[in-house]
Amino acid sequence: MTEANTRAVLLDLDGTLLDTAPDMVGALNDLRRENSLGPVPFEQARQQVSHGATALVRLAFPEALDSAFGALRERFLEIYSRRSGVETTVYEGIAESLARLESDGIAWGIVTNKPAWLTEPLLERLALRHRARVVVSGDSILERKPHPAPLLHAAEQLGVAPAQCIYIGDAERDVLAARSAGMKVFVALFGYIGPDEQPRQWPATGWLDTPQAMSKFLERLTS
Repeated sequence: MTEANTRAVLLDLDGTLLDTAPDMVGALNDLRRENSLGPVPFEQARQQVSHGATALVRLAFPEALDSAFGALRERFLEIYSRRSGVETTVYEGIAESLARLESDGIAWGIVTNKPAWLTEPLLERLALRHRARVVVSGDSILERKPHPAPLLHAAEQLGVAPAQCIYIGDAERDVLAARSAGMKVFVALFGYIGPDEQPRQWPATGWLDTPQAMSKFLERLTS
């Protein structure tokens, strides 16, 4: 799977670079408690984390509509913003592999649908913001994944051709965006993928079963 002409690696955030589920699900269940409801099972909620606040709140409050749903979503984001980074961790081995990319002159960056006001503080707390050569959040430009524009924007910021980039993510929209952008794309199978999804049928370049497999893949890019 090693790609000799790779000049940049772009990563999704939730479920690929970072295990944000403990904080996201924790915030969701804090919101449930505020509304005198019991917790959503962790594994059930974990599968929705990559789909963002709307999917999580809809899971936890399926009967909420319109303005009530909007208010719950805003309150969820408020709770999450306060605890973001408390239990979130970089997947094991990934930070060290990114350091090897850095020392070998291969740029890496982040392309996420998470809004910048949540992305940037989280990366700062985990001492990653100064290391990432580019960060494209969900509101950095008008389009979001699965549109290819965020990935193309990241490549442009790095000064590399899309064909020289690898993108890694854990959602079908990641694969579709990268393919449309002309990038090689790998699926982080350890991410937040639901049991009804079929990631091995997504039109990816390859699949990475575990954080350790992703770490080894990144290290092979420098060999």
